[in-house]
Amino acid sequence: MAIHAALTHVTRYAYDRRVQMGPQVVRLRPAPHARTPIVSYALKIEPEEHFINWQQDPHGNFQARIVFPEPVTHFTVTVDLVADMSVLNPFDFFLEPDAEEQPFTYAADLKEELEPFLKPTSGGDRFMKWIKSLPPKKGRTIDYLVAVNSQIQRDVEYLVRMEPGVQTPEETLERGKGSCRDSGWMLVEAMRHLGFAARFVSGYLIQLKPDIASLDGPSGAGYDFTDLHAWTEVYLPGAGWVGLDPTSGLFAGEGHIPLAATPKPSSAAPISGAIGEAEVEFSFDMQITRIAETPRVTKPYTAEQWQEIDRLGDRIDEALEAGDVRLTMGGEPTFVSIDHVDAEEWNTGAVGPTKRPLGDKLIRRLQAKFAPGGLLHYGQGKWYPGEQLPRWAFALFWRVDGVPIWRGTGAIAEEAKDYKPTPADAGAFAAGIADRLGVASEAAMPVYEDPVHFIGREACLPDNVTPGDSKLDDPMERDRLARVFSRGLSTPVGYVLPLQRWNAKAKGRRWVSQIWKTRTGRLTLIPGDSPIGYRLPIASLPHIAEALYPRVIPVDPFVERPPLDLPDPVRQPFLQGAPDATPSPQVQYEQGPGGPARVAMSVEPRDGRLCVFMPPTETLEDYLDLLAAVEDMAAESGMPIHVEGYEPPRDPRLNMIKVTPDPGVLEVNIQPASTWREAVDITQTLYEEARLCRLDAQKFMLDGRHTGTGGGNHVVLGGISPAHSPFLRRPDLLRSLIIYWQRHPSLSYLFSGMFVGPTSQAPRIDEARHDALYELEIAFSQIPGPETSCPPWLVDRILRNLLIDVTGNTHRAEICIDKMYSPDGPTGRLGLVEFRAFEMPPHPEMSLTQQLLLRGLIAMFWKQPLTGGLTRWGTGLHDRFMLPAAIAMDFQEVIQDLNEGGFAFDMAWFAPHLEFRFPCYGQISYGGVDIEIRQALEPWHVMGEEGAVGGTVRYVDSSVERVQVKATGLAAGRYKIGCNGFEVPLTPTGVVGEQFGGVRYRAWRPPSALHPTIPIDAPLIFDLYDTWSGRAVAGCAYHVSHPGGRSFDVFPVNDYEAESRRLARFSEISHTAGKSPPPRAAPNAAFPMTLDLRRARAGA
Repeated sequence: MAIHAALTHVTRYAYDRRVQMGPQVVRLRPAPHARTPIVSYALKIEPEEHFINWQQDPHGNFQARIVFPEPVTHFTVTVDLVADMSVLNPFDFFLEPDAEEQPFTYAADLKEELEPFLKPTSGGDRFMKWIKSLPPKKGRTIDYLVAVNSQIQRDVEYLVRMEPGVQTPEETLERGKGSCRDSGWMLVEAMRHLGFAARFVSGYLIQLKPDIASLDGPSGAGYDFTDLHAWTEVYLPGAGWVGLDPTSGLFAGEGHIPLAATPKPSSAAPISGAIGEAEVEFSFDMQITRIAETPRVTKPYTAEQWQEIDRLGDRIDEALEAGDVRLTMGGEPTFVSIDHVDAEEWNTGAVGPTKRPLGDKLIRRLQAKFAPGGLLHYGQGKWYPGEQLPRWAFALFWRVDGVPIWRGTGAIAEEAKDYKPTPADAGAFAAGIADRLGVASEAAMPVYEDPVHFIGREACLPDNVTPGDSKLDDPMERDRLARVFSRGLSTPVGYVLPLQRWNAKAKGRRWVSQIWKTRTGRLTLIPGDSPIGYRLPIASLPHIAEALYPRVIPVDPFVERPPLDLPDPVRQPFLQGAPDATPSPQVQYEQGPGGPARVAMSVEPRDGRLCVFMPPTETLEDYLDLLAAVEDMAAESGMPIHVEGYEPPRDPRLNMIKVTPDPGVLEVNIQPASTWREAVDITQTLYEEARLCRLDAQKFMLDGRHTGTGGGNHVVLGGISPAHSPFLRRPDLLRSLIIYWQRHPSLSYLFSGMFVGPTSQAPRIDEARHDALYELEIAFSQIPGPETSCPPWLVDRILRNLLIDVTGNTHRAEICIDKMYSPDGPTGRLGLVEFRAFEMPPHPEMSLTQQLLLRGLIAMFWKQPLTGGLTRWGTGLHDRFMLPAAIAMDFQEVIQDLNEGGFAFDMAWFAPHLEFRFPCYGQISYGGVDIEIRQALEPWHVMGEEGAVGGTVRYVDSSVERVQVKATGLAAGRYKIGCNGFEVPLTPTGVVGEQFGGVRYRAWRPPSALHPTIPIDAPLIFDLYDTWSGRAVAGCAYHVSHPGGRSFDVFPVNDYEAESRRLARFSEISHTAGKSPPPRAAPNAAFPMTLDLRRARAGA
């Protein structure tokens, strides 16, 4: 992020007569030690008849000495400067070891040099009493300075004071208020009394309105603002002069531009000098204007740009509707915690202590926004090898027609609250549901843990431990034993209600039940931790012939569904005042009109709440009928519950949002949008609600590099039902997209995460097996054209074994058809295609622009299908297209194609995506030559298997990195760009005088790496080598880690800290010194656009 802010400061003195002026000293030029880069500066003095001399005062500050040879009637000083408001970390410094803790003393020679800054000049009883009230000088020096600085901010009320001069600390404390110069001078005096060297600073303060309001405390300036300001600098051994602003209680950052730093305020006055006697009229004016802003993730677009994007979205919708495409667009955005960036669950772990509460908070907020009458379902998620328990999954279901399916939000239990339910509560609840379903209440039977299993497990424990404190190494096994034995093996775990829908023809929906019988005389559960609905002793029930077994067979997704009915009043006597449900005339002990029951609803007290387990059903109507009874019973009992178990069957009449845990992130499966307007509403609402839950769409590496969330933002395209899916109705559409994606690698890499390549989460089809392109071209010839009908299974059969990763995994393909028409079952025959090569954008408008791109491509290919062969990129894929300049050039062709197709996309709309994926590390200029260093992509390798505790592991080698070097204005035949002594191969971009190339290097040395003996190449020293003079005339350095040796233990807390870490690793004052041979060429036929320092140093 770079913002150039133009500051204009005009000071006017008007006199009632012509006056003779003595020499005037103007201290309004940024001091040499200013950390904020000053792009340009101008000073204008009026009247124009004057002499000016620039000087430096004894303390090194710039000052202009102005002499007017003739009397004047006015005196005007105009300052105009442009500041680069790049983020500065005010705490980015080291302290000498003996100065890290309080108290410390300055070395004798240093103390002598700092003598003017150590002597306090004022005292006073009130001030000395205030000094004594400060915390004792002990602990970390930085913490102590923060405390004193904050104390003045609390004790002194800020006011604008136009009177000249500075109050003494005694006066400031007596009044309890003062201007910035009063607070600044009070801190100077306090620091000197406490033994610190301190000086007074006069300067400019620039405060820019933040793009996003803060969730914690004040958000900063409400508008862009500038003013003359004053603060304090304290000298710390090892760090030098460090700025503290007692007006705000903060350390000085990029917005503090010092003009003069002196031992006392009088010598830091902005303007000083003598004049003759006259009446003076004084005025001033200060303005701040943003004159340049690079695209940034916190504010990717101007209001005008977004209006253009929005209008194009409507235009594409018109094209999709005219073509009868019937496209829907969903996705799987991911979020990370703002407050727990270093926790395992937000980096590599799938589950953890904070994810579930945050997931519950998010799903409830989304319910309030999208589905006030929707059902919150707390179910079981995926279960991966190596994980002891399945993950959880929170879902929100609501009817498309708007009819509520769950009206009492207060009846859904909160995650963090203990409602203290008992087994008796569970029994009463199950009996109440039985009454509402018209079955006998005695069919609600208690279930118990298996005593044989747990008594046997207890017998295996050591003699000197108890089940409540078993000392087992496995924490889950410890908790399981303690929970079971504390409850007791004779106490019911919960109650089950076997259910089977009555299949006989009858008015309305009827249910039957059975009393389940086992050899032991009671129902004992399968040992485990899952809800009892997953642990039912089905195998212990009476045998049923295979032909009569009541299997739950989902409805074919292509079947047309009628409109849903309203809830049956018979199921809800409490909520709707309906007559009592008629009890079942009998309990089914054997097969009856409804058939044998082998599924059951269950109710159990668990984790401090009552959990109702929903059984699987064949139709959505059956599920909603059962749910109506559960809702009514929850309302009557007043006991908040969790609805868990099986979800409603997939049905186009029901919308769904899901929140699930994934390694390092929370994943949200959003409902599909049929129009651009719906997509905008869903995306913007989701981002905002996640932010209010303290979830973010971005995170950073330790060195400040931006990584999105790391969990992706997969885009899912299809139709409102499989029968409406454009990919099943027109298979040539999928063929067009695959061809176009393969021809334009920028579509794979511009929006991707950091992990790309054949072993990534979304590899391109041509990144692993090059023969796959040959086979894919054959497959394309088997896909019928737009005018030919095609059975839905055909496209799946043709492409399923080609759209895979190197291991054959269909789910990991860049374009995934797992849910289009999978042979596995109805849940995979949804007509959906998933585009996986999308990392999570940090801003909703960036996400929407990606979605608009896909919508535009689909509208274009629906109208004009794409044919032809595929491109053999070869090694150029991981050479040319790893560099942002090449990606931008390729993507420009995509924009051009869309414009020719009738959709007015603008390349500038994707500048934020380029900046997000390929941030600029730094740039230098010399003699008309500009050199820019920018992050590039690097495919990471997955290593071979290695032994580990409990099995084998495969490490990812991320130790090799790549940067892009782009040079503008190189004189042909004169200059070369070198890196660590080797020539960087440069390729023209198509713009006159502009060239780019890549540098690949070993950044760090992990214990398990592809080439463990190759040393580290960092830092990278870039030279602008002048062949005429035989030496490097300019250069810069890029460091992999902090050049001062700072080792960060925690991740950046926000994008400001991340940017400051990135900028700290770039130095614009490094190059090879003296005469030197020209950079050596290291040609590489396989990767001609990239200098690989690993091979170059080895001479390969």
